[in-house]
Amino acid sequence: MPTQGSIIQPGILADPKFSAPIQNATAPVGREAVLTCVVQDLALYKVAWLRVDTQTILTIQKHVITKNHRVSITYSEKNTWQLKIKDIRESDRGFYMCQINTDPMKSQMGYLDVVVPPDILDYPTSTDMVVTEGSNVTLKCVATGSPTPTITWRREGGEPISLPGGVEVLSMDGSSFTIPRVNRLHMGAYLCIASNGWPPTVSKRVMLIVHFPPMIWVQNQLVGAYEEQRMLVLECQSEAYPKSINYWTKDRGEIVPQSEKYETMLVDNAYKVAMKLLVKKVGPTDFGSYKCVAKNSLGETDGTIKLYRIPPNTVNAIESSEKRPRGKVRKGGNSYDSNDIVDDPESLSKRKELMVGEHVEHYEVSLSFSVELNGSSSLVFVTVILYNVILLNNL
Repeated sequence: MPTQGSIIQPGILADPKFSAPIQNATAPVGREAVLTCVVQDLALYKVAWLRVDTQTILTIQKHVITKNHRVSITYSEKNTWQLKIKDIRESDRGFYMCQINTDPMKSQMGYLDVVVPPDILDYPTSTDMVVTEGSNVTLKCVATGSPTPTITWRREGGEPISLPGGVEVLSMDGSSFTIPRVNRLHMGAYLCIASNGWPPTVSKRVMLIVHFPPMIWVQNQLVGAYEEQRMLVLECQSEAYPKSINYWTKDRGEIVPQSEKYETMLVDNAYKVAMKLLVKKVGPTDFGSYKCVAKNSLGETDGTIKLYRIPPNTVNAIESSEKRPRGKVRKGGNSYDSNDIVDDPESLSKRKELMVGEHVEHYEVSLSFSVELNGSSSLVFVTVILYNVILLNNL
């Protein structure tokens, strides 16, 4: 390091001193940093700025000594020297000395801290991932910056993140996390967010894709309809990824075509598909078994719906029975219709729904008799047998 005498020889008697400590400075990369040195009673002494760690003389009085073109010096009010460094780099971080060439030398130091906004590294940060359902998945995110960035993970759609032990959180801190036994519910975009208090905060989107073979759910496997019935809908729900090919077949495996008679509809929602087959007008050849089929590169599956015939005269018999004149029979202090099956209106409605195609597996017939009417007992017996025959013949 140069000695005081080698920098300047004042040749006078004086007692210069610093008016205040040098304030440390902080600046982000690419900006300008300023360090200020204020001296009183300088007289003919000189002020110099030096880089401490490299022992490099940067300026003397108003002159720039270093060949670094980013360094400049300003002098104001006859006692203030400002060292300016533009286009700050990380390598500029460190201690800087303001020196007066007295004997002995007087000096003070200030620290320049260079902050670096966060930056996410492409490697080893995870890229978009394709995994098989049931495997373990680890997502990684690595970021640089000064101060060291903190990393937060979130799901892009706001869904909770599943952690080991069944714990679910909306966000989590850390450079990596593991999803054990990943399933289709984990599929989607994950955001790695890095911040260190200096803008801008940065993020990277990691897409997690989960592959699994098709699965099909059929809510109603048995559907009744009568001839000439219009706009009958058969429906299946399927899930698969990669997305599946979906279609309908009939008894012998022939594909049900899009036509004036049939209309097929698919409603996509991510990996879910609602399959609908619309029979615009039910004819004699439409009864039988239908299969909803889903297939992708990982497998194939199907579900079966049986469409059975409901005789039209069954519906007419019910309606005719409801329209009969009703006499009154008195027993005790109460009156009852002589041709009534004493049943609540909801049960009657369910019996009518059965005739137009509701599904047997969800239907329960419940008949309750409040009185025993001799004149109507045979009618009640015949009605119950009629319903049972209809169910047995069409299942």
